[in-house]
Amino acid sequence: MNQKPYSEACDQNAQPIFDLLSQKTPPHSTLLEIGSGSGQHAVYFGKALPSVSWQTSDRQQNHSGITLWLEEYALDNVLPPLALDVLNDPWPKQQYDTVYSANTAHIMPTTAVEAMFQGVGQVLQEKGLFLLYGPFMDNGQQTSISNERFELWLKAQNPQQGVRDSVWLKELAESAGLKWLDDVQLPANNRILIWQKR
Repeated sequence: MNQKPYSEACDQNAQPIFDLLSQKTPPHSTLLEIGSGSGQHAVYFGKALPSVSWQTSDRQQNHSGITLWLEEYALDNVLPPLALDVLNDPWPKQQYDTVYSANTAHIMPTTAVEAMFQGVGQVLQEKGLFLLYGPFMDNGQQTSISNERFELWLKAQNPQQGVRDSVWLKELAESAGLKWLDDVQLPANNRILIWQKR
């Protein structure tokens, strides 16, 4: 019997993320999650937001783990994962009211981060929101010692990875037709950056 993937970080950050997500996600709306990972956030948030249609997505190799979580919770509003490698797969034709992604930008190569923002600009409805969760730098400066250590660890795994600079992300968003809205501080030196489709 296959065992569901489990991320302790997903358990720890779910409540603070949900507190913000629930304010920003309208009832009876559609949401695309980029990089659903273990699938935990999809079922946690999908259960708590029953009127929101939650579309999971990730690279194909992560689908089996996501599917195990979806099968256990059996939520009508949480949809099976789309194959979405932001560099190689076609983006959905559908447009969404919200796009959400957690802990993806720092493990993607820079080319994939660029591709993610371009794709988000395509799939967001007018005035739709993009919420990006994770650790971020500001103007080339780390915001905490823990993030500085995390950056060194990421680079040791893969030089293409790294804590992304909010200034660079804002430039990518601007070129994708997204307007800067907010920067919300969350526990453990993480933040949610928010943009809106022009």
